Formats: sequence, C-alpha cells, structure tokens
Amino acid sequence: KHDKVDKPLSKAIMQARTAKKMTQKELATAMNEKPQVVAEYESGKAIPNGAIIAKMERVLKCKLPRPGKKPAGPKPSAAATAAKTGTVRGGPPKRR
Repeated sequence: KHDKVDKPLSKAIMQARTAKKMTQKELATAMNEKPQVVAEYESGKAIPNGAIIAKMERVLKCKLPRPGKKPAGPKPSAAATAAKTGTVRGGPPKRR
C-alpha cells in the first residue's frame, strides 16, 4: 500500500495557498498541474511526489514538510568534517 500525503503537509499547503490568496485552480495553473492534483494533496488522498512538492514550494515561496524525512537538524559543514577526519575533499593534489 502506498503512502498518502500526511496531515502536516496537506495543512501546510492549504495555509501557504490561502496566505497567498490563491485558489486551488490558480495554484495548479501556476505549477502546470491539474487542479485535481492540488485538491488531492490538500485532502490527503495523493501519493506524495517529490517533484510536485518542489513545484509547490517554488510557487508558494515556502518550505513544506516532506513526507518520510526527519526535520533537518544542524548539519556540520564539509570543512568542519574534513578538519575532524583529517581528509581533504576532491581536486588534484596541490602543486608545490
């Protein structure tokens, strides 16, 4: 059985859309999808698709809670990890 869109995501889409004073149809048109797609996401009937969620984020100009992803915590930078492990990433060796 496929995962359906979870409540926090459908609620977030609805809130972002109403904050921009858009109808489901306007949102769908802006992201080149059918109005039915937006309706399914908001009602929680759709099977989550990363590409569609990304389009929504772009049109609504906000981040949406992704299904199956844990909220991202503070991530150490590549430089910090390189310093810790003592390895330098990529590129040809330095010329001396």
